[in-house]
Amino acid sequence: MNLRYSFLLVICSALLTPFSPLFAASATNPQTAVISAPHRFGFADVRRRAEELAKQSYRPDEGADLPAVLRDMNYDQFRDIRFHLPHTQWLNEGLPFVLRFFHRGFLFNRKVIINTIDNGETKPVPFSKDLFDYGANKFNEEFPSDLGFAGMQIFYPLRATENYDEIAVFLGASYFRAVGRNLNYGLSARGLAIDTGLAKGEEFPVFTEFWVDKPNKDATELTIYALLDSPSVTGAYRFIIKPGDATNFDVKMDLFARKPIEKLGIAPLTSMFFHGEVSERFFDDFRPEVHDSDGLSLNFSTGEWLWRPINNPRHLVMNQFSDHKFNGFGIMQRDREFPNYQDLEAFYHNRPSSWVVPGAGMDQPGVVELVEIPTDAERNDNIVAYWVPKKPVKAGDKLSFAYQLAFGDDRIAPVPGSHTIASRVGGGGTDVLDSNIRKFSIDFVGEKIVSLPADTPVEAVISSSNGELRSQVVQYNNFTKGRRVYFELHPNEHRYSDLRCYLRTANGDVVSETWNYQWIKQ
Repeated sequence: MNLRYSFLLVICSALLTPFSPLFAASATNPQTAVISAPHRFGFADVRRRAEELAKQSYRPDEGADLPAVLRDMNYDQFRDIRFHLPHTQWLNEGLPFVLRFFHRGFLFNRKVIINTIDNGETKPVPFSKDLFDYGANKFNEEFPSDLGFAGMQIFYPLRATENYDEIAVFLGASYFRAVGRNLNYGLSARGLAIDTGLAKGEEFPVFTEFWVDKPNKDATELTIYALLDSPSVTGAYRFIIKPGDATNFDVKMDLFARKPIEKLGIAPLTSMFFHGEVSERFFDDFRPEVHDSDGLSLNFSTGEWLWRPINNPRHLVMNQFSDHKFNGFGIMQRDREFPNYQDLEAFYHNRPSSWVVPGAGMDQPGVVELVEIPTDAERNDNIVAYWVPKKPVKAGDKLSFAYQLAFGDDRIAPVPGSHTIASRVGGGGTDVLDSNIRKFSIDFVGEKIVSLPADTPVEAVISSSNGELRSQVVQYNNFTKGRRVYFELHPNEHRYSDLRCYLRTANGDVVSETWNYQWIKQ
């Protein structure tokens, strides 16, 4: 959003006309007049608050001020509380962005303060029971006027100019989600991840306050500031949200460490993978696949693209991918065919992918860490990916980072050459299946591979960290116009193998990303 700046000439009240002596003096001696700009709330104000907050002891907010009737409600009761549409923020002003707010209760007990910024001046959004329809809930008691909210929804006319579409949500800890045009909600992002996957337990920072800059009538982007707090760190955030085919976030953050942090996860993405093509565990489910995302995509500084199919393991699995400066990474949903899911309610085939382009502060050595957590239900997010700087974080450190984050379809991270669209695994052998042998099938498609005539020789370069590879075949796939790779892994006594595969032509030209899969004996 373009902010309109004005300047004020500060002089005494005796100045009534341009012909006053003081005005005349200022023309010949500029030091006799004081020129200053009116204060306009911005990122620097949130940064000052975060820095001061870091000097104080952490005071957790577990919703102790919340009336028991809200704190003890169940999911169905909470879901029955709906925002009154006529009270939508800025709706009557015809602005392109409007806001609605979430009530506190159930799992969302912490108080979140939400402010708007109008011409540089901040004003809190007051809580009122009149903002909500409580459905079948009967709350006779009055709630305090400073109850606050649990989070907010952001709307924009994404598909038609006369209707508002929900494009983003901030709700719970530092979680937020967004969608591009014609997509459904799926994976989430977070403001920060701390000690994810460590035995001592993960720390979940919280956005405690938001400031939303009121847009003008021609705005195509929305600016939001946020204050983050946790036992280990405080933070000031700025999100510039740009909706479209993909909804893009420009994220800027300044962090202030209260104490040392063992693992600091920047630009964390969180998703769900229950079962799919690569699952070797049996799930008694009529649906062939159930997942929000099916792989991690990485673009290294060397230009190499890597695709890592994700899984629902029996035990916690953590992997790191190292580079001195990543070009990008993301958790993707590449499989967009409804028959592969058969879910008429969840529409998993229509879930967004998310892609991170590192910016300032992330141009240093670090790792992208992928965490895969066992789950027995699709309601649990069990996949996490984030960037971790190599340099350790000490108490008192002041850190700044920036990155771009996109929610959309596969066009947000176009892989040159060709990419994987399906990975499958099953028993090896021919006439009689042998479950001790694992047979892999990988489908590659993309402009470069599809443009090759069907009879063009293409070689699969396959490697394995353990076990023996056999029966390697590359076939032209008449249905995708790409290439399918088959190979068998004979694990022998090994229970683990890191597998890699890419395609190249007879003259050595690489024509695909690198497929990288971690096989673990189930």
